[in-house]
Amino acid sequence: MDINNSAPKHYKIICLGCHSDVSGTGYELRCGCGNALLRTVYQDHQLEVTAEESMWRFSAWLPTVDKLSTCGRSVTYKSEGFARELGLKDLFISFNGYWPEKNAILETCSFKELESPPTVQRAVESKVKTLVVSSVGNTARAFAHTVSTTSTDLKLVLVGLESAIGKLWLPEPPSENIALIVLQRGNDYSDAIALGNRLATLPGLIPEGGAMNVARRDGMGTVMLEAAVTIGRAPNHYFQAVGSGTGGIAAWEASLRLKRDGRFLEGQLPKLHLSQNLPFVPMFSAWNAHRRIIDPSIDMPDAKRSIKKLYADVLSNRNPAYSIKGGVFDALKDTGGHMYAVSNNEARRAARLFEDLEGIDIVPAAAVAAASLMQAVANRGIDDLDVVLLNVTGGGVQKLKEDKECYQIRPDIRVTKPDTDLAELRDVLK
Repeated sequence: MDINNSAPKHYKIICLGCHSDVSGTGYELRCGCGNALLRTVYQDHQLEVTAEESMWRFSAWLPTVDKLSTCGRSVTYKSEGFARELGLKDLFISFNGYWPEKNAILETCSFKELESPPTVQRAVESKVKTLVVSSVGNTARAFAHTVSTTSTDLKLVLVGLESAIGKLWLPEPPSENIALIVLQRGNDYSDAIALGNRLATLPGLIPEGGAMNVARRDGMGTVMLEAAVTIGRAPNHYFQAVGSGTGGIAAWEASLRLKRDGRFLEGQLPKLHLSQNLPFVPMFSAWNAHRRIIDPSIDMPDAKRSIKKLYADVLSNRNPAYSIKGGVFDALKDTGGHMYAVSNNEARRAARLFEDLEGIDIVPAAAVAAASLMQAVANRGIDDLDVVLLNVTGGGVQKLKEDKECYQIRPDIRVTKPDTDLAELRDVLK
């Protein structure tokens, strides 16, 4: 990996609140003005796609100067079996996982592997030494995989849950640059985020940023770019399950760039169809009550108990990027979007149906999205001639584990609660 910090950047980073240009101030996550996301504005209005087979084929619309040596990308194909079952003429699947027969080689089996390379590269270019990542599985795997398979010297502190430790596997031995802190049972994803945020206040530790991170969002946005390039146009409808909402925001932002390009999209932006898993559905509840602000007492009462009941536990963020300017509320409003609440039984049925008809296993969050598409069709929310894109955010775990030896990321320390004394973690963080 060659790093050229003096090379001219092909992008600016703008605050959506005060419209200030915050480019060049380091690993930018926020502007001082208040409650608004930052957004990348690229020099090239038209998308230039290179001949590379990885996600870096879209480097003109990724916020880094150089590239990591990663090889995976999103793969878009036209559905036959699932489309026929739903009566859709133009259903396309964005498959983000491991399915070599489709040239899908994301070895952590998740579209989080589209977030981690540009985020890691951006951190390196910003001279970050240690990045803190809170995750219940997929994001931690993706970042650990990127650090373990590239020549970066970046150190990674992962904050996870003991209840989800079985998801922290890699298709290669973990790098020595990775430290894993796990919260004992009884904690949830938001507790892991809280501990990660506290750790990131220590000298030398920087938070990865989640939805606030433009590199993470633009990496996820390559799903929409790949689909538009493959289909030859942007879809009319985009389906995805959301926990933090980052993927939905990313799809919206990519669509705005495609509209500015003018070759893939004219007129109406792709309508976002975003779904959550019952009984934990705070964004669904707030959106359908026409409220910009999530009210915890109304939208997620007894949150911890609800989260324990989820089939797709990765969709359990108690502080999603919903209300913030440039967040999910604005994305849904701008695209005329919808939100769905999917039961565990509906999601499991969709997972079985998808595997039977398409020939590949999918992760629970992707099954929630597939079930929401089934709801939309049943409720006649889609014209059967519309171009529909279903984001399968993860899949192929069974196939990957048949093909490759996997290695567990072992905890360096276990803690009881997110407000633990940080002095106890000193040795892990060295």
